[in-house]
Amino acid sequence: MDISRVRAITLDLDDTLWPIWPAIERAEIRMQEWLAPRAPRASALFSSVQTRLELRKEAQLATAHQAHDLSAIRLEMIRRGLARVGEETTLAPAALTVFMDARMQVELYADVLPALAALAGRYRIVAVSNGNADVHRIGIGQYFAASLSAGDVGVAKPDPRIFHAAASALDVPPHQVLHVGDDAHLDVLGALQVGMQTAWVNRTEAVWTLEQQPHATVTDMAGLCRLLLG
Repeated sequence: MDISRVRAITLDLDDTLWPIWPAIERAEIRMQEWLAPRAPRASALFSSVQTRLELRKEAQLATAHQAHDLSAIRLEMIRRGLARVGEETTLAPAALTVFMDARMQVELYADVLPALAALAGRYRIVAVSNGNADVHRIGIGQYFAASLSAGDVGVAKPDPRIFHAAASALDVPPHQVLHVGDDAHLDVLGALQVGMQTAWVNRTEAVWTLEQQPHATVTDMAGLCRLLLG
């Protein structure tokens, strides 16, 4: 990695700054609790993991033109669940709001806040996520110059357009951006194809199996700070 070339950072969110599945599971439960007095059959339906998977597949097919937008898929999934048991589909938007409120209640990895504070003191940072987390609602928005999601841009990582959009938001060329994320294909290979330098956040001691390599590998955000800030 040529650290002298790095003028800005693009940063993945889910599983890079917090574990995503605990947040999703809590959101599922909170939505089921909200539905229970309003649509009890749907609440029971959504308690089945297998049924949720089936509904998600149906929703993805029905919203193929919005495959990049996880909120749109989730809304259709809820609507289909309500329809399947003959309950009011008009409850779907409110149920989605309940889900999203709980989804924002993430538990940051312990290394994240100190790292964001340190990095934001030297670099402009843009969040780039395929998910629907809102850095401001989560409480870390002050560290970001901008936040782009696949739903906002209209394409998801590893599509080069989302990385170009992030570089444009930073007003720097891609080769002066360091992209940081946990996913080998979506983050590392996606950013490499537009000429960004990349740092792979490998919190799980996974083995890198791809031919193309990240410019750096770190085990957490503290390691990224040591790499960039010394």
